[in-house]
Formats: sequence, C-alpha cells, structure tokens
Amino acid sequence: MQVVREIVEELPEAFAVQKITRLGGLTNVVYHVETDKDDLCVRIPGEGTEAYINRYNEARAARETARVGVSAPVLHFDEKSGQCVTKYLAGTVTMSAEAFNSRQGAPERAGEALRSLHSSDATFNNVFDVFALIDEYLAVLKAKEATVPDGYHEVLASAEQARAALRKNPVPLAPCHCDPLSENFLDAGDKMWIVDWEYSGMNDPLWDLGDFSVEANLSQENEAALMWSYFGRSPSLSEYGRIVIYKALCDLVWTLWGLIQHVNDNPADDFWAYAVNRFHRCSRLMATSEYKTAVAAVAQN
Repeated sequence: MQVVREIVEELPEAFAVQKITRLGGLTNVVYHVETDKDDLCVRIPGEGTEAYINRYNEARAARETARVGVSAPVLHFDEKSGQCVTKYLAGTVTMSAEAFNSRQGAPERAGEALRSLHSSDATFNNVFDVFALIDEYLAVLKAKEATVPDGYHEVLASAEQARAALRKNPVPLAPCHCDPLSENFLDAGDKMWIVDWEYSGMNDPLWDLGDFSVEANLSQENEAALMWSYFGRSPSLSEYGRIVIYKALCDLVWTLWGLIQHVNDNPADDFWAYAVNRFHRCSRLMATSEYKTAVAAVAQN
C-alpha cells in the first residue's frame, strides 16, 4: 500500500491520499485510490511480466484510447516500471462472463465500444500478429525449460491452414484491444468502457470479436446481438469465418500465456489447469465442420 501512496502523492497534481482499496487482477495488482480531488486507479505490474509485455507500446495505446474516449484518462504511465495511474471510472460495473449473459444490453454495448475503438483514429506502435506471438511465447517457455500439453504442436500445425487463408485475403488493420477479457470491460449502463492495453496492437478487428465471444462464453443469442450491434447487420460468410478462426486461435495463444504464468509461479490461479482447458477447447473447435467451413470461407473471401 505504501508504494501506491507514494506513486499517487508524487504526481504533479499533488493528490492527498485518503483511502486505498485493492481491486484484484490476475497478473497485475490494481487499486482504487480515493484522494482529496479525484478517485484514481493505480496498476502495479506483476513480477515477470516484463518478459512478455512491452510497456512503451502499452503506454501509447492507453493514452490513444483515452484520447478517443474509449478508455480511462491516463494521469501517469512509467514506461520502465509499468506503473500506471488513470482516472477511476466511478459508477461502472466490472463485467464478467456471467454479467455479459445476464445484464440487459451488455453485449450490444460491448459491440458499440469495439466498433468505436476499431473505427477511431487511434494509432498504436505495434502490430498484433497472432502467429508471431505464438512463436514469442514458445521462445519464453523454451528459455524457462517449460513443457506444453500433449498434442499442442499437432494443433499448432493444424492452424497453418487458417494462417494461409488469413494471409491470402488480408484486411486493413485497426487499433485493437487483443485481450478482451470480460473483466476488461466496465459497464456504465449507457456506455461500455474498455481498459487494460497490455496486449493491444494494430490487428484484424474481428480478432476482438472472436476472442471476446470466447472469453464471455456468449450464448448464441447474445453473440448474434454483439455482431448486429457491431456490424449493423449480419456478418458475411468471410467475416463470420474470421471470427470462428480467431475463436480457436485465441485459445491457442492464451494456452501459452497460461503456461508462462504457471512457470512464473503466479499464485493468482491454477494456470496449468487454465492452459490445459483452453487447449482442449481449441482442439475441439478445430475438429468441427464449422471451423473447416470458416477456413474455406476466408480462403475464398
């Protein structure tokens, strides 16, 4: 708590800290700080995150998305340590998969927020390349002499068809969140905010839709509501195909991410079980006719 107090009281605004409340976080620790002027949110990076998070890129994304009104205003970002201070978004609800499937209009507001992000003039420093990220995470795991679930490399090889289809028909890149966990959405009732830009980059915007649908475990009805809100219509066959492909690939990526947390001894969760569960879900989807149809639709554009 003392570190949080020092970070806030050293800001140029000369805040006087009144109360500090821990909010949680999987890999980082987040605090709600009440001061004499404003309520703030302070993020302290988790140990080992510097191995796979580029804080310079994250800082740019956080400031850009705040500028275009998608994320919280940034008061301070230390690109060396990763310590970050933003305005606290009072009156919002931190979302969960359960909330997205029960809170009236939440999938639609998420679709609107993602559309606002993707259509904005925000520019990020980096490109999010799912296949490059897979290679990067594998390198981290190799350096740590970690193991991966049985069959992982076979699943990775089967993703090559999707890779070929996506590269055959590339789409313009847009500013994307790239890690749309339900908990990274804050619902104000009339607007959905998006926070936490550690994995953000310029990307195919439909990555965010596919990944978000998986993370929120959306029902078929709520997924349709998300897409209608985002597109203003039903998606085309190739658009839906990319969404399905990214559902599988996001599980592939976060399998490796979970393994990194496991070898880093992150105590926040059982990350081995997390990684294995995501791997099995990816494998099951890749074995379906829906996935094969999706790859064919994207290849044909």
